[in-house]
Amino acid sequence: MPTPMQSLKNYFLMAMPHLEDPNFAGTLTYLCDHDDDGTLGVIVNRPSELTLDGLFEQLDIESEPGPHNDVLVYNGGPTYRDRGFILHRGNASDWDSSIQVADGLALTTSMDMLQAIAQRRGPEQYLVTLGCAGWKSGQLEDELKQNTWLIAEGDAAILFDRPPEQRLGAAAGILGVDLNLMTRDAGHA
Repeated sequence: MPTPMQSLKNYFLMAMPHLEDPNFAGTLTYLCDHDDDGTLGVIVNRPSELTLDGLFEQLDIESEPGPHNDVLVYNGGPTYRDRGFILHRGNASDWDSSIQVADGLALTTSMDMLQAIAQRRGPEQYLVTLGCAGWKSGQLEDELKQNTWLIAEGDAAILFDRPPEQRLGAAAGILGVDLNLMTRDAGHA
């Protein structure tokens, strides 16, 4: 677990079994930014029924036919549900409105990325979400003290090489934890 002064950027945030908030129950959130101003992440295990093709159609983006058209868009969190967030392999400097999260992993919120994906010129590995998860300064740290979340260092292979229904368990596995064996009752030692 990081020290209080260490950033949680590039960490997974796993909802503890007792978390009943419908926005976060059973979620795995990848934290993309964490500093004195707050925390930003995207939920990476809640695909919606909307496909990229449907999203491109809604945004009037012309799309080249290909397997990317059937890729599902994720429910990224309860904040900014009308905005797109694209977590992808690559460098932030290659795209408008991007932040580098980790070496070779960035978060982009600009239309140029969606247009590149539609034209099959985008990164090979990406997750598109509508919405994000956000915490004001100190809020996430308070929730961690209340045992609401488990945290583990991020792993791009879990993000891009695992199906969404396996990601939470795989992230918990980094810690050697099986969330299915944990009690729903919160407690403090």
